[in-house]
Amino acid sequence: MEVTYLKAINQALHEEMARDENVFVMGKDVAELGGAFKVTEGLLAAFGEDRVIDTPISESLIIGAGVGAAVLGMHPVLEMQFADFISCGFDQIVNTAATLRYRHGGKASCPMVVRAPSGAGVHGALFHSQNPEAWFTRVPGLKVVAPATAYDAKGLLKSAIRDGNPVIYFEHKRLYRSIKEDLPEGEFTVAIGVAEIRRPGKDLSLITYGGTLHQSLDAARIVEQEDGLSVEVLDLRTLLPLDREAILDTARRTGKVLIVHEDRLTGGIGGEVAAIIAEHAFEHLDGPVRRLAALDTHVAFAPSMEEFILPNSNKIVRAIRELAAY
Repeated sequence: MEVTYLKAINQALHEEMARDENVFVMGKDVAELGGAFKVTEGLLAAFGEDRVIDTPISESLIIGAGVGAAVLGMHPVLEMQFADFISCGFDQIVNTAATLRYRHGGKASCPMVVRAPSGAGVHGALFHSQNPEAWFTRVPGLKVVAPATAYDAKGLLKSAIRDGNPVIYFEHKRLYRSIKEDLPEGEFTVAIGVAEIRRPGKDLSLITYGGTLHQSLDAARIVEQEDGLSVEVLDLRTLLPLDREAILDTARRTGKVLIVHEDRLTGGIGGEVAAIIAEHAFEHLDGPVRRLAALDTHVAFAPSMEEFILPNSNKIVRAIRELAAY
């Protein structure tokens, strides 16, 4: 049976809470309502109010309480109703959770997951459309993941819950019900820190993650059919730590690299990926490393303006053709 991206996350939560009684869920409307997007639906009935906890509208409270619970041996999964508001708990994440193991010489840990529904393309305007992953990808002590498939959504969340470190788990809202996949019946996880080639190719490498993976795959199919170009698509899946070897391998194999993400161009993780390639694979390149991302502006509410700001398959096709012709 096909499972949606949203249901895959829900399954992971059910399975991990059944596996380990120390796993609990906390956030705004996660209990009675089942979450604003219904990701936590059914958890309250299955595990009770002691393990599925509705909170006030305070991200700093949610994350701060989660850090305290994690220090005491619990495994909290904390929901930010929208990733945009993770900024309200920024101090607790980067100055408390991320530094805790280091500050205690490895003798303490903070095993918690912060679920962050992110991304645009859903007409959510500037406060409900952001992709704030780059705020966290430079912070030692954190792990940052961004699944783009139902399989990875489930497998990476299970790995994140079992990890001994704070993990920021970005789930793209546009994928919730638009992506479906047959999932294995048995137990499986997806390793954090390992990228995946979604489409092999020889002419050009397209490196992406999260909300732009499927647009990138669409673009790769179009240029193959219309231009005869063979485009390799690498899904990063994990943004911290980056799979440097996978990035360098694809760059060396094709000699041309296009990096695509929905986050804004300036300061986005694409700049770090480009720097890794420029520093360690320069002699293999046959063209400039190119980035395609959202414009450096806030996401507009009007659908036409939102479309103008964001990357899409047509923009990716144009960028592939321009780079291939270099």
